[in-house]
Amino acid sequence: MTITDFPTTASGVRSPIPDRHGPSLGERALAAPSLGERALAAARFQLAEASRFLGLDDGMHHMLATPRRSLTVSVPVRREDGRLEVVQGHRVQHNLSRGPAKGGIRFHPATDLAEVTALAMWMTWKCALVGIPYGGAKGGVAVDPATLTTRELERVTRRYVNEILPLIGPEKDIPAPDVGTDEQTMAWIMDTYSANAGYSVPGVVTGKPTALGGSLGRAGATSRGVQIAALQALAQTGRAHSPEGATVAVQGFGKVGALAAQYLADAGCRVVAVSDAGGAVVRPSGLDVAALRAHAAETGTVHGYRDADPLSHDELLELDVDVLVPAALEGVITADNAPRVRARLVVEGANGPTTPEADLILAGNGITVVPDILANAGGVIVSYLEWVQNTQAYSWSAGEVEVKLRDLMENAYRAVADLAAERDLTLRQAAHAIGVGRVAEAHRMRGLYP
Repeated sequence: MTITDFPTTASGVRSPIPDRHGPSLGERALAAPSLGERALAAARFQLAEASRFLGLDDGMHHMLATPRRSLTVSVPVRREDGRLEVVQGHRVQHNLSRGPAKGGIRFHPATDLAEVTALAMWMTWKCALVGIPYGGAKGGVAVDPATLTTRELERVTRRYVNEILPLIGPEKDIPAPDVGTDEQTMAWIMDTYSANAGYSVPGVVTGKPTALGGSLGRAGATSRGVQIAALQALAQTGRAHSPEGATVAVQGFGKVGALAAQYLADAGCRVVAVSDAGGAVVRPSGLDVAALRAHAAETGTVHGYRDADPLSHDELLELDVDVLVPAALEGVITADNAPRVRARLVVEGANGPTTPEADLILAGNGITVVPDILANAGGVIVSYLEWVQNTQAYSWSAGEVEVKLRDLMENAYRAVADLAAERDLTLRQAAHAIGVGRVAEAHRMRGLYP
């Protein structure tokens, strides 16, 4: 495989897209009409970087940029007051060259086909990067689960699953939880699929309750992966084996961010600030993360936590800390606020939180970004382990699962860091070069049919 170097821009930051080609996909993303379009533009920009670095021809690049299958469905839901509403759902299978499709399902009002396509593409590279035999997929329904009763949420889930039923299956496409979904959602999906199959099929989803074949350690797997990646990055940047006292700010104190904060605190880091949709709080001497999690569970937000001071969302992103963990949605670090980011490390717990323009600014300012396809890969790793257990009708202990997770995360981090150092790349460029390269190699080995 031919390796070519990235040219250097006038600002001194290495980029794969020569200036003569005009605005990059990343630059055009800022003008896109939705978060989903911006995310897709960023994903395509990153693929273009990797393709140029790897010397891929235009045909291979185009094939990797094009989803294998995309399905949009109407999901009618009967509300408790008798009203009938219709929402849109999507399922995208980006690539199947390395195995069955894998990817979460999110329920969020801003979900659209572009966003789901971007997330599916990132999942393809993520699976290849950490060395698990999956292709990338993603699904979503444009609905706010907070506005639905439990029965309405179940109806939406089961109807959506019924509409995408031809695409999913333990050997075809295995969904998992994402934003706005959880293990109960996965239980409904498993039951709906099993009812249609006529027998129990636990391997159709991962992230299930353990009573239905879920894996021990799955609930906090993404957060644990963020912790592992952050500690690896801290060691690489000079803190050796002692994270003691390293300051951390977490943007998005939800499913991923809250446990990531807890795990980092448990490792000796000082979590000084967190935020969620309801507000942000800061305590320079360090937050009691366990107490803050209890407060958020009781009130629904970190806002109002009495042992900390209020903070704006923008101020949290700009705090002078060792580690910033963006763990909410896409596109929160942009060209507008990136010049004010002062963290030494940005560890991406969310998918696509940093835009391509912001990436260039952060790199130019000497800030290391541990990219999403590496930092938040813990979830898909333990999803894979859950799927393996289901297919074998076997289970591992929580300790065994954590050892396997840690080995895969640390091996992937070392591979990325080594390539970045060897070829003078950012960690994101190196991660995408490895992930995209492995998928391209699988395509070459399989050939085209017919």
